[in-house]
Amino acid sequence: MNESSWGAPPQAGYWGPSDQGPVQGAAPAGPAYDAPGAPHTRPMPIVPDVPAHGGNQDDDRGAARTGGPPFRNETPSAQPHGAVPQKPEPMPDAPQPAPQKKSAGRDLSSAIGVGVGLGAVIVASLFVVKAVFVGVVAVAVVVGLWELTSRLQERKSIKAPLVPLAVGGAAMVVAGYVRGAEGAWVAMALTALAVLVWRMTEPPDNYLKDVTAGVFAAFYVPFLATFVALMLAADDGPQRVFMFLLLTVVSDTGAYAVGWRFGTHKLAPRISPGKTREGLLGAIAFAMVAGALCMQFLIDDGTWWQGLLLGLAVAVSATLGDLGESMIKRDLGIKDMGTLLPGHGGIMDRLDSLLPTAPVVWLLLVLFVGSG
Repeated sequence: MNESSWGAPPQAGYWGPSDQGPVQGAAPAGPAYDAPGAPHTRPMPIVPDVPAHGGNQDDDRGAARTGGPPFRNETPSAQPHGAVPQKPEPMPDAPQPAPQKKSAGRDLSSAIGVGVGLGAVIVASLFVVKAVFVGVVAVAVVVGLWELTSRLQERKSIKAPLVPLAVGGAAMVVAGYVRGAEGAWVAMALTALAVLVWRMTEPPDNYLKDVTAGVFAAFYVPFLATFVALMLAADDGPQRVFMFLLLTVVSDTGAYAVGWRFGTHKLAPRISPGKTREGLLGAIAFAMVAGALCMQFLIDDGTWWQGLLLGLAVAVSATLGDLGESMIKRDLGIKDMGTLLPGHGGIMDRLDSLLPTAPVVWLLLVLFVGSG
C-alpha cells in the first residue's frame, strides 16, 4: 500500500488518550514514548474525502478516503458509497458454444454437378472421336497455363510469357498424339526457346526469374499432359485414358471420404493440413481395387495383379501431385488457382493430381502390356 492511499504515513506520537477511540477517518497514533505517563500529542486532523490527484475517477495512485479500515487485515463493517470491493464476485462462466458438426469443407452439390458435367464431356469426346479429346486436353492446358501465369504475376510479380506458352503447350499435346514421345520432346524444346526469345522484347529486369517460371510452366502443365495424348495414340487408347482418369478420381475420392470420416493423423500439416494418413490409406485401397478390376476387364492382356500395382502407383503419384500444387499455392498465398469451376476452384485445381499421374500410368502400361 503506498503512502498516497491514506494521505500520509503513520508516525509516532499520533495517538489520542487511552480512553478515547481512534479519530474517525485517520489512522490512530501510538504513544510518543514507552514510559508511562508520557505526554501525548494532539489527534491527527480528519482528512476530507477529496481525491488525492483531482478528478472523479480512481487511478492506480489512490485517493484519501474517510471511514476506511486503518490496516489491511481489518474488514470495514460497511463499504463506503461508491467504493469498489477488493474482491468482486466472479462473473458466471460464459456458455460454451455447441460443438460444430464436422464439415466436408466444400460445396458438395456444386462439386458433384460440375464433376458429372466434366465427366460427361470427357467420356463423350474420348469414345466418339479421338481428335476431339485431344482438343479438350489442349484447351485444358491453355486454361491451366493462363491460371498459373496469372497467379504468378498477381502474387509474385513474375511475368511468365503466356502467348508462347499457350501456343507451344497446345502444339506439344498435338505433337505427342501425332508423333509420339519424340514429337513431344521437340515441341517442349521449341516452347522453351520461344519463352526465352519472347521475353527479350521487354526490359532485362527480372529476365532470369520470368523465363525460369516460363520453362517451369511449360514442363509442369503441357509436357506432363502430353502423356495423356501418348496413351490415347495406342490402339486401345480410349480404354487406357479412361482407366487413368478413373483411377485418379477414385484415388482422390477414397482419400477424401476416408480422411474426412476417420482422419486423425496429419500427413503433411505444413503443406496441406487437411490431408491425413488415413486418407492416404483410403486412396491406396480404393485405387488398388479399381486398378485390379480395370486391368482385368478393360485392358487387353492385362491381369489383376498388374492393376494392384498400378492402383498403388496412382494413389502415391496423385497424392504427391496434390501436395506439389499445395506447395505452390502456399507460396503464392492463395487457396485456389481460379474460380472457373464452382466447388472445385480452377482448372489447375483439378489437374494437380492428373498431371504427375499421367507419365506414371503411361510408363507402367508400356511395361505391362506394351505401347499398343
